[in-house]
Amino acid sequence: MPRAPRCIESSSTDPYTNLAIEACLMRSAREGEPILYLWQNERTVVIGRNQCASAECDVERLERDGGHLARRRSGGGAVYHDLGNLNFTFVTTAGEYDQDEQTGVILDAVRSLGIAAERTGRNDLVVDGGRKFSGHAYQHTGAASCHHGTIMVAVDVDALGRYLTVSPLKLQAKGVRSVRSRVTNLRELNPGLMVAALKDALRASFANRVGGPVTQGDVRELDQRELARERERFCSRAWLYKGERRFGESRQSRFGWGSARVDLTREDGVIRDLVVFSDGLEAERIEAIPGLLVGAKDAPEELVRRLRAGGFSEDVAADVARLVAG
Repeated sequence: MPRAPRCIESSSTDPYTNLAIEACLMRSAREGEPILYLWQNERTVVIGRNQCASAECDVERLERDGGHLARRRSGGGAVYHDLGNLNFTFVTTAGEYDQDEQTGVILDAVRSLGIAAERTGRNDLVVDGGRKFSGHAYQHTGAASCHHGTIMVAVDVDALGRYLTVSPLKLQAKGVRSVRSRVTNLRELNPGLMVAALKDALRASFANRVGGPVTQGDVRELDQRELARERERFCSRAWLYKGERRFGESRQSRFGWGSARVDLTREDGVIRDLVVFSDGLEAERIEAIPGLLVGAKDAPEELVRRLRAGGFSEDVAADVARLVAG
C-alpha cells in the first residue's frame, strides 16, 4: 500500500481545542497514513492522565495570570507550554507505531539545526550536560497509537518554575534542586532559533524518515461536531480534577516506573475507596488499580494477588501493594 504521510498544523493556541484535535486525529488513523501534528498552547500547564492537578500545579496563580490547566489522555508528568514551546504528535495505526523511528524524527530535526541531542531515561531528550529540552508520552487505544511531546525553543523558564509544583521526591531522583534547573531551551544552543525553523526541520525529517513527500492536512477536514464534543470534555472540571476528593489517608513514593501517590479510606481492614495519582507512562493500567483493590483486605499478599491477576508485573504489584498497605 502506498504511504500518504500528512503534516497537520493547528492555528489555535487553546489547549482544549488542540487536545481535542489530537483525539479526533487518533480516531481517524488509517493504515499507510502516518500523521505529524504540530501545535502550540498559550500559557498552559498540561498534566498527565493520572496526576493530581492541585499537587502538580499552582492552579490559582496560573489562572490569575490568564493561563489554563489541561489534562492529556497519556501518562507521564506535568509540563508547561507557552508560545516558546512547540508540541508534536505522531498518530499511526497500532501496527505501524514505531517509537524509535518517531523519536528519530525529533532528534534528526534538532541535530540538523546544529544541536547535539540524545535520548535518555524513560522519555526525555537532552542536550549538553543532560539538560532536558523535550519530554514524551504515549497512548495506545487498540486501533491507533499516539506519541507526543514538547520541544522547548524559547520557553519562559521563570513562568515554568512559578506554576509547576514538582514533588521533592521526583527532584531528588533526578538529582536537581528545581525543575527550572533541569531544563533548557534550544535557543540557548542556537541563538536566534525560531519555532518556524524548527517546524521546517521537523517536516523535512518526517519526510526523510517515512521515505516520501508529506502532504499538508487541514483541521477543517475533521468532524466539527466531534471536535466540539471532545473540547468540552477536555475543559470539564470532572476531567481536570478527576480523582480529587476527601480521603482518610494519603502516602507517596517513587519507583523505577514513576512516582505514585495513593489516597485511600479503609474500614475494618478493608479498602473502601482508593485513587492512585501517578506520572507513570502506562496510564490505562495505572487507572485500573482502584477497580482491582477497592473491597480488598489491606494485607500486602492479597493486594499483590489482585494486582497480578489484573496483569501487573510482580515488581510493580509489590510496589503498589507496599504503598497501599503502608
